[in-house]
Amino acid sequence: MLAVRCVSQSKEDPLSGLSIEEIADPEPPQGWVAVNIRSAALNHHDLWSIKGVGLRSDQLPMTLGTDAAGVLDDGSEVLIYPVIADPDAGGGDETLDPGRTLFSEKHQGLFSERVIVPERNIVPKPANMSWETAACLPTAWLTAYRMLTTRSGLSGPAKVLIQGAGGGVATAAIELAKALGHTVFVTSRDEERARRALDLGADACFSSGEKLPTKVDLVIETVGAATWDHSLRSLRPGGRIVVSGATSGPNPPSDLNRVFFLQLSVVGSTMGTRDELDALLRFVADAGLEPRVDSVVSLRDARSHFERMNSGEVFGKLVLSV
Repeated sequence: MLAVRCVSQSKEDPLSGLSIEEIADPEPPQGWVAVNIRSAALNHHDLWSIKGVGLRSDQLPMTLGTDAAGVLDDGSEVLIYPVIADPDAGGGDETLDPGRTLFSEKHQGLFSERVIVPERNIVPKPANMSWETAACLPTAWLTAYRMLTTRSGLSGPAKVLIQGAGGGVATAAIELAKALGHTVFVTSRDEERARRALDLGADACFSSGEKLPTKVDLVIETVGAATWDHSLRSLRPGGRIVVSGATSGPNPPSDLNRVFFLQLSVVGSTMGTRDELDALLRFVADAGLEPRVDSVVSLRDARSHFERMNSGEVFGKLVLSV
């Protein structure tokens, strides 16, 4: 069967370690099931892996991919929950399990024609949901949903700033935040991305670092060092930043005087629980939401998607069709 794999790692030339090759069909052990993949979606996690971040070299070759949907051997249509963890070890929240992992870290990932996953990671796909939509939800959309709900501290409509229009989590957050009733501000360095953010429903888009017309209750932060100071300055007293990524760097200078004087909160967020994925599926269906898909190519042509993600010229999700 065909699979997209990391066979070596390089920060300077990450695509040199990407291989699209034939591998043996996997056999599920006890408690695992096989899924015939129909659609999968890229995330920055996949790019980081071939750069050597979060994936050890002694685990190579590794099939990449954390987002996918497909069909069980009995014909059931399913999504795959991407977190392999024990809820009990996390006090009821598997994202807090110290031993948690994602597909393509300790276990082979989901960018192949057939995969094996723990039975617990199987989630029924709504019958009227497209394969492309289903494949986009388990990682980026689930991350954005948890940031805006469980981790946000919000109890009703609010003003939300989403840093860095274009990425998978940011575009998901725009659609979800509007559907949740929030006023949504977005930043972007690119006029075309700004226009697309407005098309998704953002109330206003500003240049990176530009002063907002009003302070916000919540900042959705995935960019990191390049936007961190702006995120702090944009919050009202008592406001909150929820951070789930740092694509521009993880070590920004922190204005601690502003943090304590204005009693700001900085909250980390990683992925979401299986129950939150169930809730997200219901919310997406009820609200009639569809993830913004940048483009779709076949599994065999996955290299072109990795090239586009590496260049940063993406708006929305990059999807692989199997």
